[in-house]
Amino acid sequence: MKIFCFAIVLFQFIFNLSYSQEITGDWYGIIDVSGKSQRIILHLSVHESGYSGMVDWPDQDDFGIPMDKLLISNDSFSFKLDQQNFKGLISRTLQAIIGVWNYPVGSIALSFGRKKIQAPEGSIVHIRNQYDNQEKYITMRDGVRLFTSIYTPKDQTISYPILLIRTPYNSKPSKDKYNIRLTNLTHLLQEKYIIVFQDVRGRFMSEGKFVDVRPFKPNKKRKEIDENSDTYDTIDWLIKNVDNNNGNVGIFGISYRGFYSTMALPNAHPALKAVSPQAPVTNWFLGDDFHHNGAFFLSDAFSFYSYFGRPRPALTRIKNDPFQYENEDNYDFFIDIGPIKNVQKKHFGDSIKFWAEMMKHPNYDEFWQERNVLPHLTDIKPAVLVVGGWFDAEDLYGALKTYEAIETQNKENNQNRLIMGPWFHGQWLKESGENLGNIHFGSKTSDYIRDVELRFFNYYLKDKGKMDVPEASIFISGVNEWRTFESWPPADVEHKNLYLDCNEQLSFVPSKSEACFEEYVVDPNKPVPYTEDVHMIRTKEYLTDDQRFASRRPDVMVYQTDVLEEDVTIIGPLKVNLFVSTTGTDADYVVKMIDVFPDQVKDYPKNDRHVPMGGYQMLVRGEVMRGKFRNSFEKPEPFLPNQVTEVSFEIPDLAHQFKKGHRIMIQVQNSWFPLVDINPQKFVNIYEAEEKDFIKATHRIYHDEQRPSSISVGILKNK
Repeated sequence: MKIFCFAIVLFQFIFNLSYSQEITGDWYGIIDVSGKSQRIILHLSVHESGYSGMVDWPDQDDFGIPMDKLLISNDSFSFKLDQQNFKGLISRTLQAIIGVWNYPVGSIALSFGRKKIQAPEGSIVHIRNQYDNQEKYITMRDGVRLFTSIYTPKDQTISYPILLIRTPYNSKPSKDKYNIRLTNLTHLLQEKYIIVFQDVRGRFMSEGKFVDVRPFKPNKKRKEIDENSDTYDTIDWLIKNVDNNNGNVGIFGISYRGFYSTMALPNAHPALKAVSPQAPVTNWFLGDDFHHNGAFFLSDAFSFYSYFGRPRPALTRIKNDPFQYENEDNYDFFIDIGPIKNVQKKHFGDSIKFWAEMMKHPNYDEFWQERNVLPHLTDIKPAVLVVGGWFDAEDLYGALKTYEAIETQNKENNQNRLIMGPWFHGQWLKESGENLGNIHFGSKTSDYIRDVELRFFNYYLKDKGKMDVPEASIFISGVNEWRTFESWPPADVEHKNLYLDCNEQLSFVPSKSEACFEEYVVDPNKPVPYTEDVHMIRTKEYLTDDQRFASRRPDVMVYQTDVLEEDVTIIGPLKVNLFVSTTGTDADYVVKMIDVFPDQVKDYPKNDRHVPMGGYQMLVRGEVMRGKFRNSFEKPEPFLPNQVTEVSFEIPDLAHQFKKGHRIMIQVQNSWFPLVDINPQKFVNIYEAEEKDFIKATHRIYHDEQRPSSISVGILKNK
């Protein structure tokens, strides 16, 4: 019997040893990340204590990442990698591992095999083979040196133009690695440009002091600096010191990088021929990022400054770690914080300088006004291509207002163009742009901008091709097509009012009602959520999300048209004009325009959340107005309790076709949490408000013949 048992144990040992030897070694897979193929290589080994593994992402220049919680049992195989994980099954032949790769915002099928996979086109490996890299410090006029990473084509037989990207987000995370963002620029790399990344003053490896949205100085003296002068000095050094450049420079970038692109335009260096501000930061009080019409965008400001705002102790290539949230429900997290002033008490202390600065400036004072670059966009010499996304939750305002400022303040020799696509913030650079959340756009819309961007830079920097880029290239959602216009907003638009009316009606016909209004109670302790999902970080999809969850709340007022008998294409900004009253002395007003789908929808692409599209209430555009700023952003005014008050404001442009058989809906609410901080409904400095200042209030929205609440829209005329 002992011999028999020993034989079984020996057999199991030999089998396990053989199995271990078969499963160990290298496994190769390939995954599609935002439309780009990337290889994943697993290295498995076995020890006395069990299995261990490492992961390589060679096309991201990441190697030797340890697997966490590696489990190999019978035919099951799984491991964790930071916020991602893989779960799969091992084939009986031990030649394949088939499973699912899970990441924070989704999952994708993935299989591994034993055969090596060649580097995909446009990968870092390919870029290394075609481009050399050098690191330089460029001295500014005041002696401060800025860290600059320069990528030059290996073929030095011809000259190339320079494309500059100035960034606060780390231009070279590792001395030995290429910047992974190069993989988003393959259309430019294939055409052969010298690509330059630079850490702006005071960030990462650059010397000096960093200042958020550093104000422009129009009349600088000698060694005085701003971002404009740093750009000028950088360009001057590049064209004099980088071999094989043709003397022409372009600059471009998204978001904060878009701000630095815009800052290059006034008094531009003569070599700067083309600039593309994309979703650029312009005004952080009126419409970009952290304030919209004076209302504070709480979740975005917190998530950004909790890591970006932490001080840099010395020159570094290492980013700050993200903030560690206490739970995964942002609604609960920010409710638990209470009044805004508690953010510093509970989380930031005095360590986040710009957060503290924002709290000191609740109104549109000199602090904010001097950070607005738009008034300085005069006498612009370079050609400009402004790019923005219709569903950009951060800097839609910046793109539209930058184009508008250049267009209206530069009447002669204007080379200013606009592209607006159906994108979230920066989506056109990173993804195909086929959809946003549950809403699909019928094509890979990002291909359009890449083609136009290449033609733009080729023409102005290489004297190649012809300049046939239209004045305004606009994607119209709903009908899902690109249209070109000779101006933006286009001239061929009929302006009409959509009137709110009794019985939740919305119509192009003025109300004939008398003394008609909705009355409802708003409790600041139970604000309207901006989306029905439970999550921590603000989603990028919320600007096309289904609004049925909101329309069912008693503190959200809903108005909708009858079923449309013909297509209606709304173009340009919306002008809101509400007649309201409140028992409080302050209030926010959130107005949303919504496309209501028919109850029965056929042939619409399915979504991965299984949301039924019949009756879907697609958010097309939403905006908030902090009521106390209704007459002046510099001098806020209280509401007089129970007195009818007119509140007017502008909602940023849109381009959307409401199809025949759909309805147009308007929702009005007084909170949008935690996207926007809670208005206490009492006229106070909200950044210093106490718990006792937050009160319930009874609101009315009037819509009758004497008080015609309405939304003014531009309707594109049929051709």
